[in-house]
Amino acid sequence: MRSHLSVRELLNRAVLLLEGRVERPRLEAEILLSFFLKKDRLWLFSHDDETIRNCEDFLNLVKKRALNYPLEYITQKASFYSREFFVKEGVLIPRPETELLVDESLKILKNISNAKVAEIGVGSGIVSVMLALLKDDLEIIATDISQKALEVAYENAKRFEVADRIEFVKSSFLDNIEDDFDMIVSNPPYIANDFKLEENVLREPKEALFGGEKGDEILKRIIDLSIDRGVRYLVCEMGYDQKNSIDEYLKSRGIKKRGFYKDLSGLDRGFWARVEVERLDDKTNKRL
Repeated sequence: MRSHLSVRELLNRAVLLLEGRVERPRLEAEILLSFFLKKDRLWLFSHDDETIRNCEDFLNLVKKRALNYPLEYITQKASFYSREFFVKEGVLIPRPETELLVDESLKILKNISNAKVAEIGVGSGIVSVMLALLKDDLEIIATDISQKALEVAYENAKRFEVADRIEFVKSSFLDNIEDDFDMIVSNPPYIANDFKLEENVLREPKEALFGGEKGDEILKRIIDLSIDRGVRYLVCEMGYDQKNSIDEYLKSRGIKKRGFYKDLSGLDRGFWARVEVERLDDKTNKRL
């Protein structure tokens, strides 16, 4: 292979390597070359005859992507809420449907001034950062068991200038955090352990994907935690097939005010709950 190729020739070679491997080979070839050259995609179109050096280095990136290595890990970028977030290997890649988790949380938070929010499982920080950006009177504590996730989330909070309103804590759920909260929000692991995922998804951290034998175990623990901690509202993302089990569990725990939302494909994707549970005194059996 010639060591120097034009932009057009490089893109054509990349498309050939990606065909049959990814859904949109031309688009991904352009994204990868833009990343490699540190140029935007418009530049590629207006400079398609430009000669490029180090072609082999670029094609090695393309080959890596063709082997199902996530595009977002290569470029260290992920789009969320029309913004560009930093991601890297070892941290869950943001999904478009999680934008709905932010939307549902904001519907509730808009009626609460100076709310204090806990996010369980902050990942790359997309939810906490967007909440802080879209409602400037929030105070947020965001937890994760992964130090790498906390570092990436903090980097994103700095990037969007909201790091002063989000406290990042290495913790399982809310262990060792004594604060009272108006809301818990979470996109926890909710995939059943035996569910067969695509190879590229398996490149992501398993502890951020799999939620137990049935998949809803961690969601139920978060429901229990919200009741035990006296949290006013709970908003969570969930699996498309978990509405019935979560609804029954919320009902069994005495939560009457609850609702579910769907994603853009019409699949059940999350729920909200007003955590108003009738509490009885152990001795008198009277309502507290």
